[in-house]
Amino acid sequence: MLSIIIPTLNEKDYLPFILASIKKQTFQDYEIIVADANSGDKTRQIAKEQGCLLVQGGLPSVGRNRGAEAAKGDLLLFLDADIILPPDFLEKILREFETSQLDIASCFISALSDKRIDDILYGFGNLYYATNQHIKPQAPGYCILIKKKIHQTINGFNEEIKIAEDWDYISRASRKGKFRFLKNTKIFMSMRRLERDGRTSVAIQRILGTMHVFLFGGIKSDVLFKYYRFGNYPERALKPIADRYTKFSNQLSNKWFED
Repeated sequence: MLSIIIPTLNEKDYLPFILASIKKQTFQDYEIIVADANSGDKTRQIAKEQGCLLVQGGLPSVGRNRGAEAAKGDLLLFLDADIILPPDFLEKILREFETSQLDIASCFISALSDKRIDDILYGFGNLYYATNQHIKPQAPGYCILIKKKIHQTINGFNEEIKIAEDWDYISRASRKGKFRFLKNTKIFMSMRRLERDGRTSVAIQRILGTMHVFLFGGIKSDVLFKYYRFGNYPERALKPIADRYTKFSNQLSNKWFED
């Protein structure tokens, strides 16, 4: 069985779409675990209504660890709430994971946007990860597939790290098993962080964050890097972004599942 783990905090506008895309998968031997950090909206209600196992979460590293503790599967798939999976995504990543004899893997992304600049930015991100996997393995937390025994061997995510906890996790895990980025499919990811913080600002933050990780490791203090705000945005500021996400998600759904 595959255990899919999604950390959440106030994700009522996004969680229904990822859950719908999971339930439409060609591969169906999975469980969905939502690790929620005390959402004040309908996130928990949505998770329960959709048949997910609901566990107590916190920051992403905490939620992922609590989800893994509750998982029944031998394989763990950590996903973020604001992504959409193509209908054959699970089937393809599991096949490539097995045929390539991997222990840990991640995947590349496509922008859930109609702006060329977003395709370019995510393209650079994909290129960075593809090149660096052979030098200093890193992977974003929005998609990490790992054998449960490897997760347990490294004691999961470091819950003291507030930023780049996913890079630290992959760095430690890749010393215990074979890690690669999967080539045969991509996920679609929202642009909400780029839209709410600004593309230039996010690019600068990512560069500074990468430099910090290379020099000092994961970021445990939010004094230097205050931009990471897990679910901590006023709803009025996020609604236009969520509306655009809904539009593009529906377009994808119509494209994939039209009669």
